[in-house]
Amino acid sequence: MFRISVFLLLFVAGITGCVPRLRKPERICRGAETVVDSLSLLKGHWRNKRPFKASGQCLLEYYSGGKKHRENFPVKLWVNPPAEIYMQGDAAFDPRGVVVGSNEREFWLSIRLKEVSSYWWGRWAEEKCLEGLMISPKLVLEAFGIFQAGDGENWSLQKKDIFDEVTRRDAQGVAIKKVYMDRCDYLVKRIEYFGTDGQAVVVMEPDKYKEVCEGFLIPTVIKTVKAASGGSEDSIKITLDSVKPATFTEKQQSFLFSRPEPEGFKHVYKFNENCEMIEQQQ
Repeated sequence: MFRISVFLLLFVAGITGCVPRLRKPERICRGAETVVDSLSLLKGHWRNKRPFKASGQCLLEYYSGGKKHRENFPVKLWVNPPAEIYMQGDAAFDPRGVVVGSNEREFWLSIRLKEVSSYWWGRWAEEKCLEGLMISPKLVLEAFGIFQAGDGENWSLQKKDIFDEVTRRDAQGVAIKKVYMDRCDYLVKRIEYFGTDGQAVVVMEPDKYKEVCEGFLIPTVIKTVKAASGGSEDSIKITLDSVKPATFTEKQQSFLFSRPEPEGFKHVYKFNENCEMIEQQQ
């Protein structure tokens, strides 16, 4: 079979005279001229944001007890911009095996797996601490393009390959986040979150955007990789196969976007103002 395949390739090459096909030139787009223009273009995508619901699959790979574990489970997602989100994953035969949620005041994450039974929560004042978690409301919201960029203060703009790259720095000038946008459509393609040592601790790549309603596009594939201990990596990949606009009643909003009490977990943690996870007594 291999010899036949080689013969066919040589035969076709002989007929065509080995003339290479013309390659279409890559798109060349200027992008933004200043960091203020860049952030303005970025904000333009979420000016048309609308509540929506979605469903799909989640592939979770993580290390626990020195062993790598893999979970693949269906997820459902409800989002009410700018701050309300609820995602539940049917993992380990539990319809709420993995839950991510937030409202205007609080955020929470709970995982009920054989190797992990924990609940984390805090207030948005400690939102910077969320970058230490692989799955968090802040990361999911930002993957959908819903985050506050301000007016350009503490941000800088660079050109890198086909991307406009904007970097946010803290008061000491240390990079804490980089956002990469395609210069042509200005959709976010990559977000990097940095630790105090200047190394990327979380990298998120939104892809395959779909229009929920006119002017409002969201990614249907979101891959997040988090640096773990010992040089290993935890990762989560969310693939949405159904995305629809939604309208939430007051009753639905109260049910979906109110933080539940942490019942039945082995460990319960609360973030403090110093980004420390303090385990609470049951």
